[in-house]
Amino acid sequence: MDAQDVSRVVVAGLGVSGTAAARGLALGGERVVVVEQSDRPLPDDLADLGVEKAAGLPDKVELVVTSPGWRPDHPLLLEAAAAGIEVIGEVELAWRLRHEGAAPWLALTGTNGKTTAVRMLTSILEKAGERPLAVGNVGTPIIEAVLDPGDTTVLAVELSSFQLHWSSSVAPAAAAILNVAPDHIDWHGSFEEYAAAKARIFANAGVVVHNADDPWSARLAEPYDSVGFTLQVPRPGELGVVEDLLVDRAFCDDPRTSAVELATLADVKPFAPHNVANALAAAALARSFGVPAEAVREGLAAFTPDPHRIAHVATVKGVSYVDDSKATNPHAAGASLAAYGSIVWVAGGQLKGADVEELVARSAKRLRGAVLLGADRARIAEALARHAPDVPVVEVAGEDTGVMDRVVTEAARLASPGDTVLLAPAGASLDMFANYGARGDAFARAVRTLEER
Repeated sequence: MDAQDVSRVVVAGLGVSGTAAARGLALGGERVVVVEQSDRPLPDDLADLGVEKAAGLPDKVELVVTSPGWRPDHPLLLEAAAAGIEVIGEVELAWRLRHEGAAPWLALTGTNGKTTAVRMLTSILEKAGERPLAVGNVGTPIIEAVLDPGDTTVLAVELSSFQLHWSSSVAPAAAAILNVAPDHIDWHGSFEEYAAAKARIFANAGVVVHNADDPWSARLAEPYDSVGFTLQVPRPGELGVVEDLLVDRAFCDDPRTSAVELATLADVKPFAPHNVANALAAAALARSFGVPAEAVREGLAAFTPDPHRIAHVATVKGVSYVDDSKATNPHAAGASLAAYGSIVWVAGGQLKGADVEELVARSAKRLRGAVLLGADRARIAEALARHAPDVPVVEVAGEDTGVMDRVVTEAARLASPGDTVLLAPAGASLDMFANYGARGDAFARAVRTLEER
């Protein structure tokens, strides 16, 4: 048969997941064509496997595997759909390529807290004697873990709404939704579509885990016989908090009359209400997998948070400086603001279509001042003027590397001993920084410069 008559699989995008998908498909004998929007060259190892590169959709395509960064309304994806060509993502592809007896998936999603919760879960599983691997939207590309599992016994899978949008048959052993709040509206087109993408994680799950304190997580779990987690005293079938203890009334001998102690609040690091919820979600997934209670405590106690997540930078003249640059949307910023009582708020960036009115109204009583930067700082300033008119606000213009120094200087001027200067931007960082990590690093450097004065 002429090679031109062989059907192709198109991989849209040469990012981390796209490159991994192209490699896995080529190793499996598929004829792979990569469509890339930039001038990024084809990696040598893909070229050696016979992978081709094209500017648009070629002829004789049987499947399109899209990268998470490509929006559903991209012309190539619309063209494929119109032609009756199936479009899936790397996560769905990985599920279809699993070998018999493959490691089960414990999956979670949410607007915020995904990476923290999945790393907590991994730590708990390790203490239980498993050989887990964190994959998906964190750590190793999931297709690499599936095609070359090594001695992995269970996958802790973090899934974004982008990845879930293109997934239909993924069936984790257990799945959790941490929370759902407006985010990525520009990608999904509406909040309802965003929530519907999150809900896909429950469709084929063996055990469904929801946040009983989060209206949308609970709503999306309604069609299922699910396990809840809550920061309140748990009912039968839930995990929750009793005084200073994390307890399980779902995966125990008699949930009606007894509970199993899992850990203490002191075992959760860094301590904040939303982080306790992350710990309970991780515990629920682990307990559904048969992990003993003592491994939950040991895993949480051993867990080391990733950088830029409510990380204490320094205390200068009685004022604490905290880096939560990972709070890239209003929901995350709200959780961070709720953890402190007297705050000079450093905020701004790209709001991605999200509304900050509720966030500002809910947090106004905690604010002693605000310093705003970035592309959408004016929208936050307007909300502050409406809901916190007595709070002093400083807007710092500019996109140069010295902006954060000026921001921290202004925040220090507004703060008094006992206050917390909190970087919880509520927006993405790409208007000024390479990523949220670079933004947090700039904040920390500016604080240390302040400390040395």
